Amino acid sequence: MAFNFGCLNSPETVSSALATRENSLGLAIDPFLAPVAMVATQDIVLRQYFRERIVLGQENLPMQGPVLLAPTHRSRWDALMLPMAAGRRVTGRDCRFMVTVDEMKGLQGWFLHRLGCFPVNQSKPSLTSLRYAIDLMADGQQVVVFPEGTINRTEKPIKLYQGLARLAQLAKSQNIDVQVVPVGLGYSEVIPKACGRASICFAEPMKVLETGREAVKSFNAELSEKMHAAEQAALHAVGRLKKAP
Repeated sequence: MAFNFGCLNSPETVSSALATRENSLGLAIDPFLAPVAMVATQDIVLRQYFRERIVLGQENLPMQGPVLLAPTHRSRWDALMLPMAAGRRVTGRDCRFMVTVDEMKGLQGWFLHRLGCFPVNQSKPSLTSLRYAIDLMADGQQVVVFPEGTINRTEKPIKLYQGLARLAQLAKSQNIDVQVVPVGLGYSEVIPKACGRASICFAEPMKVLETGREAVKSFNAELSEKMHAAEQAALHAVGRLKKAP
């Protein structure tokens, strides 16, 4: 399915359009709650829960331009580790998470709405969600998409949905030069425990060069390999692997 959002406008017009869409959808980052949440999660919760938080490959994080972060998904702690390692204190911008519709419900949804997250129906992504993600990238922001779709604690090979690759293709069709960064997360235990260790590893960015179904398959195959390698490095850092990858 092809989506045509029209020609891109100037950065000022894009920012204005993004602000308008955020306000209409109720997705704008709360200027008070976001800094409080950052201090609470990064300076208190993560420091108190994990005795060590290791960041590898941070030099691979683009400091400007549109970015799609593609992390493995092993725990709910992933959503705190990513902003710690790639958020506004490091890159000067927030991590804008694309999450499932169910996660945006109730009290949790109230907070997520105000922290820059936005919902997507995995089985049938809406045009609104896709357009909003494109607006964010056109504005030079970084969007986080878990390409596995759900938390996976098994050791089975990484299996990716096509959503992230198609989103990157869509951005390319709109002349948005987005970089896709494979990310691996690892914890000293399968289910992270208090006083354990946590690690996150960023691999070198990738770019979508072609369009079409076969290009998606090829891109996903390479992305899954790089995510796996990054995850192996993260697991080695926390002592889950005896040999370096």
